[in-house]
Amino acid sequence: MITARTGLLLDPYFSGTKVKWLLDNIEGARSRAEAGELAFGTVDSWLIWNLTGGRVHATDATNAARTMLYNIATGGWDADICALLGIPRSLLPEVRDCAADFGATRADLFGREIPILGVAGDQQAATVGQACFHPGMMKSTYGTGCFALLNTGADMVPSTNRLLTTIAYQLRGKPTYALEGSIFIAGAVVQWLRDGLKIIRDARETQALAEAADTAQGIVLVPAFTGLGAPYWRPDCRGAIYGLTRNSGPAELARAALESVGFQTRDLLQAMRADWGAAADGVLRVDGGMTASDWAMQFLADILGAPVDRPKVTETTALGAAFLAGMQAGVSGGPEEFASGWALDRRFEPAMDGAVREAKYARWGRAVAATMSV
Repeated sequence: MITARTGLLLDPYFSGTKVKWLLDNIEGARSRAEAGELAFGTVDSWLIWNLTGGRVHATDATNAARTMLYNIATGGWDADICALLGIPRSLLPEVRDCAADFGATRADLFGREIPILGVAGDQQAATVGQACFHPGMMKSTYGTGCFALLNTGADMVPSTNRLLTTIAYQLRGKPTYALEGSIFIAGAVVQWLRDGLKIIRDARETQALAEAADTAQGIVLVPAFTGLGAPYWRPDCRGAIYGLTRNSGPAELARAALESVGFQTRDLLQAMRADWGAAADGVLRVDGGMTASDWAMQFLADILGAPVDRPKVTETTALGAAFLAGMQAGVSGGPEEFASGWALDRRFEPAMDGAVREAKYARWGRAVAATMSV
C-alpha cells in the first residue's frame, strides 16, 4: 500500500518511520502533537518557518513526496498511512507547487522582506536545473551520494526493480513524475580515501592515481559503508574490496573507488529502462562536485556505453531552485525558455571496447552478490 501510494519503499531512510519513532519514544511528544503544539516538515519547511518568523508552515510537492506520508497520485497527505503510523495530520505542512508563494522573510533578517517563491527537493531541483523537462531525459547528481532521475512525464510508473516513483516537479498544480534511483555512497567514497585511509589529501588527486593504476589487477570496491541503495535496498550490507594482491596500493584503490560510482550508476539506469519500457534519451546529464573529475566521467560513459553531458553550471540544484523562484516572480520565463539557456561544458563519449565493458560489469555484479551474501 505504501509503495503504491507514495512511490517509496517501506524503509527507515524516509521520514514517516522516523516521525513515528519520535512520537513513540520522546516523553510527551505524542500528547503535544495531538494538542497541535508540534509541527513536522522536511528541511525546507523548517527554513520557511524560521525565515517567515513562524507565519508559514508549508512545503512543496517534491519534498512532501519524500516523507512516505504523501499520496503522489491524489496529491495530498494520505490519511490511511498517517493512521497506520499514528501520525496526527495536524503536524504536517501545507503542500504547494514548486513555484509558488511561500510567504516572505522577516524584514529584520535581510533589511527588508524578500518573497520565497521557489522550493524543491535537492534532486528534483537538480532535475529542473538540468532542464530535464521532457519524458525520457535523465540526469544524475554526484555529491556525497548519487541520485539519478528519469523524467516519465504525466505517467506515474510503478517500479518492479526497487526504484522509487517520485514527483520530479509540480507546476500550476500539475505533477511531472520520475523514476529515481538512490546511491548512498558516491563522492563519500573519495572522502573515505582522504579521511579514512588518508591516501590522498585532496579529492583532485584521485584522477592522477586512477590514471597510474595497474589495470591488470581488476580490484572491485563495493562501497556499502551505510548499506546498498537502489536497486538493492540492503541497509544491512557493509563495504567490501575484492581482488587485492600484494601489489595493490593507493592508485588501485583510488581507481576502484571512482569505478564503483560508474558501476552503481549503470545499475540504476538499467533498472530505469526496464521499468519504464519506453525509449529513454540515450544521453545522461550529470552534475555535482564529483563531475569535475574527467577520468570518472569518462569511465561513466564507458561503462554505460552512452554519452555523458556535463553542463557549464554544475551546481544545478541551486540553479533549479533559482529558476523556480524566477518563474513565479515572472522574470525568467517558462521551462522551454530556461531549457534554451542550458549550456554544455563537455560531452564524454564511450570509448571502451564492448567486451571489456561487459566483463568489468559482470565482475561488479559478482562482487555485489558476494557482499550481500555475507
